[in-house]
Amino acid sequence: MISALLGVGLAALLIWGAGEKDENERTKDEGGMTEIYHRNEGKIFGTYYNIRYEAPADLHDSIKAALQAFDNSLSMFNPHSVLSAVNANRDTLTDPLFEAMWTEATDIYALSGGAFDITVAPLVKAFGFGRKSDQLSAISPQTIDSIRSFVGFDKVELVDHHVYKSNPHVQIDGGAVAKGQACDVIAGLLYEHGCSNYLVDIGGEVVARGVNDKGEPWRIGITKPNLNNEGAQEELQEILAVSDIHMATSGNYRNFYYAGSERRSHTIDPRTGYPVQHSLLSATVVSSSCMRADAMATACMVLGEEEALGMIERAQDAACYLIVAKKDSLTVITSPKWEKMIAK
Repeated sequence: MISALLGVGLAALLIWGAGEKDENERTKDEGGMTEIYHRNEGKIFGTYYNIRYEAPADLHDSIKAALQAFDNSLSMFNPHSVLSAVNANRDTLTDPLFEAMWTEATDIYALSGGAFDITVAPLVKAFGFGRKSDQLSAISPQTIDSIRSFVGFDKVELVDHHVYKSNPHVQIDGGAVAKGQACDVIAGLLYEHGCSNYLVDIGGEVVARGVNDKGEPWRIGITKPNLNNEGAQEELQEILAVSDIHMATSGNYRNFYYAGSERRSHTIDPRTGYPVQHSLLSATVVSSSCMRADAMATACMVLGEEEALGMIERAQDAACYLIVAKKDSLTVITSPKWEKMIAK
């Protein structure tokens, strides 16, 4: 089992299967060429990647190069990245990775009614992780109103490979799509190398194709949320057996604080400037790309269960699995297309 950091909480586990520990596992002969299931692991974007694929040769060097190129484009923590240059108001040309993120972010911004907004970065920083409850509660409405003056996707535009801002304080955070987009990039690389069986897991966002080294569908577990925000969560809500899927999960049950007796999430609603207060604890989304699933999972966590289900239906190419707190118990709600999309 490999724990996976999803969205803003630990929200899923990947199940590889008992006994799968070796770097290269099952082999077979395909027309005189030996096919091997390789396993590549490492750290990226402040989390881990775990990649399994069937190929004649190890592709880890190519995978690492692709991840580094992605980091050079969209990392907020790489001072030389395209995104960092945009946030620092340095004149820079955007690249295809940045522009693909921008296109998807534009679509999900509209689809979610502004619940998904990559300019939310200043609000996230203000409420930031690691702060104590009293510090978070002390953030004044005046401070939030001031920050909101430079939050909004309508305050930026991308024209001829340049980002233009209406306010230099506007900051972009692609983190809500980065892991999913990176999964798509690596899956594309594997496909280009002729791989037909692979699983790409970056921080819990997943692209799966074909079968595992036992010739069986890939097994992915959705973690059962903790309600008390204490300790590691290992119990699974459900285990999926999938062969072709793009999936992402977001959850906020590990990151909340109390304002008096009121429980507040660390998920920020960019439309109001405040943390959300609904009962949706985890959202797993499957869609036509992992980047798209990633963005919609984040949007679900902002919207809450009813609006999330509406957004997923409007998307037409997506389905969701929502875990909701109902008093002291958990309830699972799925969109109408869920069973069909995970079975394809």
